[in-house]
Amino acid sequence: MRVGMFTDSYFPQISGVATSIKVLKEELEAQGHDVIIFTTTDPNAKEDEENVVRLKSIPFFSFKDRRIAIKGFANALKEAKKYHVDIIHTHTEFSLGLTGRFIGYKLDIPTIHTYHTMYEKYLHYIAKGRVLRPRNVATVSRVFCNRMSGIVVPSQLMKEMLASYQVYKEIRVIPTGVPIPEPVAGIREKIRSEMGLDDEDQVLLSLSRLAFEKNLHKIIEAFPTVLAKHPRAKLVFVGDGPARSFLEEMVEDLKVSHAVSFVGEVDHQEVHHYYQMADVYVNASESETQGLTYLESVANGCPVVAKRNDYLEEIIKNPMLGLLFQDDASMGEAIVHMLEHLNAPPQEKWLEEKETLLKEISAKQFGQKMIRYYKSVIENYYLENKQENIRPFRSVIKIKMKSNR
Repeated sequence: MRVGMFTDSYFPQISGVATSIKVLKEELEAQGHDVIIFTTTDPNAKEDEENVVRLKSIPFFSFKDRRIAIKGFANALKEAKKYHVDIIHTHTEFSLGLTGRFIGYKLDIPTIHTYHTMYEKYLHYIAKGRVLRPRNVATVSRVFCNRMSGIVVPSQLMKEMLASYQVYKEIRVIPTGVPIPEPVAGIREKIRSEMGLDDEDQVLLSLSRLAFEKNLHKIIEAFPTVLAKHPRAKLVFVGDGPARSFLEEMVEDLKVSHAVSFVGEVDHQEVHHYYQMADVYVNASESETQGLTYLESVANGCPVVAKRNDYLEEIIKNPMLGLLFQDDASMGEAIVHMLEHLNAPPQEKWLEEKETLLKEISAKQFGQKMIRYYKSVIENYYLENKQENIRPFRSVIKIKMKSNR
């Protein structure tokens, strides 16, 4: 099978969408399928990228580290024909998503879409939220999704949201998977040594784009509560973004700079090292739809402290996997509780639940579920087309039979 994936966000851009696509691409290829990525140009992209077609692009409004294609659509159609793509899989509702939908129509092949993002949380990036409103998001999403052969969402929460937008196409929940890495010998000591941290330090990790919608300031606000009970606690931010200077000023104002580090962006291949270095992964975001960082943390043996929602309740089922807090005011105490129970002996049930979860969230399982869905969509697409072709033929037969009477 040859899959054409269309996305406005792909490496070297760092995002959950880019990571999800990369994981899926690698898993499909490992299972014998071909994947061609259609995406935007990027000043930091490598020149010789195999099976990657880049369309000329510009930065997307005030969201400067994201891009939108402005040229190259005819070439994208030409490349899709050359690769003999069997199915189009779009990952954006914007320029490349529209391009993918158009190419699917021109080639008469099915197009499915993964709806990744809760856009209501990002409207402030476009004219500071004065142009687009949540109702506009619902309208655009409904029109776009209802023109697809099928929709994929990473969580039940997202499926319910699309249903509320009156999306009537089939919506299949396929959680994004993550690689399950082996523990790297000595990596905890190595990274801690490089950062000036001791083995006795209790390291809290935040790993994400440093953006305002991630609620990272709430973690900093909760940190003095943690320090009061655990003076050797350290807070490490891995990632970069528009909120960094604000967060750094906040750390200075709260006089906790001695215990907080900003690492900046790290290579995607090294991300799992930081999970394995940390004691607890902390996340206060309310904009996550597929929660890749939660899954990566669990896969690397780092328990999670995060804000409670329906999605996380299905993942964080016991103290070995982490702890969920109800509101921002209780975050500090939740982190303190987690730190005090890190070395508690695990129950047999907890170990079984973790083993089951790791199988469910593996990249291999993700790839297999998506392949089954691709095959189902392709089969239904051509079956429906065959039926559409039969209907006018039957009408002609009836007309001829009437005329011969």
